[in-house]
Amino acid sequence: MDVVSRGTLRVYLGAAPGVGKTFAALDEAHRRRDRGTDVVVGFVETHGRPRTAALLDGLEVVPRQEISYRGSTFTEMDVDAVLARRPAVAVVDELAHTNVPGSRNAKRWQDVQELLDAGIDVISNVNIQHMESLNDVVETITGVAQRETVPDEVVRQADQVELVDMAPEALRRRMAHGNIYAPEKIDAALSNYFRVGNLTALREIALLWVADKVDEQLDRYRAEHGISGTWETRERVVVALTGGPEGDTLIRRAVRIADRGKGADLLAVHVARSDGLTGANPRALARQRALVEDLGGTYHHVIGDDVPAALLDFARAENATQLVLGASRRGRFAQVLSPGIGVTTTKLSGSIDVHMVTHEEAGRGWRLPRRAHGLRPRRRLIATAMAAIVLPLLTIGLANSRGSLNVTTDVLVYLLAVVITALVGGFWPALLAAVASSLLLNYYFFAAHHRWTIAERNNVFALVAFVLVGIMVSRVVDLAARRYTQAVRASAEAATLSVLAGSVLRGEDALPALLERVRETFGMTAATLLERTDDSRQSGPGTRNERNGQNARSGGGVGVARTATAADADRPLLPGGRGWRAVHSVGLDPCTRPEEGDVDVPVGDNLALVLRGRPLPAADRRILAAFAVQAALALEQRRLAEAAAEAGPLAEADRVRTALLAAVSHDLRSPLASARAAVTSLRSRDVTWTPDEQAELLATADESMDRLTRLVDNLLDMSRLQAGVLSVFPRQTGLDDVVPHALDELGLPGRTVEIQVPDGLPDIYADPALLERIVVNLAANALRHSPAGTHPVITASALEDRVELRVIDRGPGIPVENRDRVFQPFQRLGDRDNTTGVGLGLALSRGLAEAMGGSLVTDDTPGGGLTMVLTLPAAWSVQHPVPAAPPSG
Repeated sequence: MDVVSRGTLRVYLGAAPGVGKTFAALDEAHRRRDRGTDVVVGFVETHGRPRTAALLDGLEVVPRQEISYRGSTFTEMDVDAVLARRPAVAVVDELAHTNVPGSRNAKRWQDVQELLDAGIDVISNVNIQHMESLNDVVETITGVAQRETVPDEVVRQADQVELVDMAPEALRRRMAHGNIYAPEKIDAALSNYFRVGNLTALREIALLWVADKVDEQLDRYRAEHGISGTWETRERVVVALTGGPEGDTLIRRAVRIADRGKGADLLAVHVARSDGLTGANPRALARQRALVEDLGGTYHHVIGDDVPAALLDFARAENATQLVLGASRRGRFAQVLSPGIGVTTTKLSGSIDVHMVTHEEAGRGWRLPRRAHGLRPRRRLIATAMAAIVLPLLTIGLANSRGSLNVTTDVLVYLLAVVITALVGGFWPALLAAVASSLLLNYYFFAAHHRWTIAERNNVFALVAFVLVGIMVSRVVDLAARRYTQAVRASAEAATLSVLAGSVLRGEDALPALLERVRETFGMTAATLLERTDDSRQSGPGTRNERNGQNARSGGGVGVARTATAADADRPLLPGGRGWRAVHSVGLDPCTRPEEGDVDVPVGDNLALVLRGRPLPAADRRILAAFAVQAALALEQRRLAEAAAEAGPLAEADRVRTALLAAVSHDLRSPLASARAAVTSLRSRDVTWTPDEQAELLATADESMDRLTRLVDNLLDMSRLQAGVLSVFPRQTGLDDVVPHALDELGLPGRTVEIQVPDGLPDIYADPALLERIVVNLAANALRHSPAGTHPVITASALEDRVELRVIDRGPGIPVENRDRVFQPFQRLGDRDNTTGVGLGLALSRGLAEAMGGSLVTDDTPGGGLTMVLTLPAAWSVQHPVPAAPPSG
């Protein structure tokens, strides 16, 4: 059976409706058809735009599928028909569209995924406001909530993403010419969603999103082809921080350099050397990190034995173009003896520009360059060479002074040379120097010259003591070097963990932050936290012994038997990761099983932190184990937070029930008591009532029963809303039909409300019964708070694809900080009458509005008072049950 290769996805991305995405997609379809490619139109919505509709001529259009829903008929893309037709290319408009219930898939992007899996290439489009990660940002800028979204990953995985760009002024001219919306909607659109500021912001967001997509593709290409050199496609400035007092100067200079690069990225990096970076001040580093982040940069922490190499490795990994370093704080004499980090980095930088920034601390240091801590082979070699040169020179000098110096002096001079050798090179060079010195003393300076003999017993003890002194001194030096290395390494580890803890405390998502820090710290390409699943209990390629063998070969793993437990069913397994699921991963090419990584650190029985990139020495495993434990704790914290979030609605429901019982115990009693008193009076035989008195008592009973009915209806609807079972039957509805009926329910007080609903107002898409309930509640609230002699006003207007209904009163109003509280159930904020309800009217009204895809907010009434603004979708904009954003194309 032939394996069908997956189709390719081409997405046209736009900043706003009307920039020409659908036009570009159809134009591309014509070009491919003219080249002989089999192209069909799976679904295209022209929105009545003649130039777009003209492009459909000459293209095969697959008939749409008709779906009945709640008494209306809608059309959607017929996925089965497209799959049966099996073209080479299908044009599918509006990738973020929500399908009508009863369709094959809930979202159109899911339809597209099916076509791609069948080997069909797809051309589609989407607006930047429909990207899931940008939904709240766009709403903040434009004030319009986007209810149709597409996951960012769907677009990021597209084979081609092309930006359809247009200047805001040009788009507004296109709007004014009637090329996007109908004439009656142009003025509202230009003054609201299509303002120049909104369009400019959306355009910048779209450009940045595409730039990030291009960066990802470039990084993937460089990684796949093993390219480590810097490609100056985008300016990235890296500033190196040591925690010294010059850090603030370097950061601000780097920011100015980045600003000259027209928005270049700024990255600050601190290298903690494994041999200790004694000049680092943790408080200064924390303050400098905060400064970097306040100025729009990012902070990174890495460990490296060779600071210049670590800096350049980091810069090249980030594809940095410029590196900012501070001038050396060491004195001139120290710089003569050692070139220093800045000079070495500049020499090795290659294509990366290095800026050496002077500062007040430059050149003020007096100390000699620090020796390498820990007795490395280089030190031993130097000590051996020193012994080989110094001992012969000492012998010549002492032999020439034989008449003026005695043997004791000769022994002390050689002993000094042995001690110096031990201090520089440790045990083996010291042992060599001690043996060589004893032989030279015996041959040249003891009684029998030029012969190796022991003439006196005291000389034997002298020579033995000579060798023992050299050995003991060298042992002390070796031990001190090892302890120092351990201490400074522990300091570097503590600094790393401190940075990690700071990231979590500053509010970063704990688990991603941990994995990103461990990847950066150890210079890995990927870090993954894996969790066992049920089928990992089975024996097979991942058995304990085989894992132990692979871990030993990698140099970083520890073979440990693990017991699998059941995992959360809602977390999907990664391909090829049988027995394991990836809880979270960062970097390129993450591992799906522990044995795939270069380092595998188990965490308990069911978790493993797996790194890909290079084997790590055993000395690094302690801090890595700490990272792993922290990652497990972060995962547990995340799940506890999710559990707490799930428990939140239960607690809220319990609070509501408690408040309901407290309120109902009083508020149900009042209308019942009034009705009962009226009926009891009418039935009394002791009193003869006049017709007027009987009518008044009947009116009282009727009014009380109406109040009781409204109260019970509100309680029932509120309970249905909170349970999520409220039935909503939206359809095309006119406000001029609903508002008068709602005011009639209020009786005589309702007739005092002034209605200003203009003729020609678009119909709305709502449930008439629920809308009437909302208007009743809002009007009753306005009547209750209106001063004597004033009357509430109800107005309506169209705004883009929405219709606003405003209920205006001239009452005392509500302070801004308390406005959200009026929509909480069972409260009467500022209500002077505590006998007419349980405080559910506004809470219920907002819930009903949101259930119909609308919103209910408060606003100031000019001159004093409160305005309730009810916003609902216009019927023309809703072809499906879910209200749509502005038409795209």
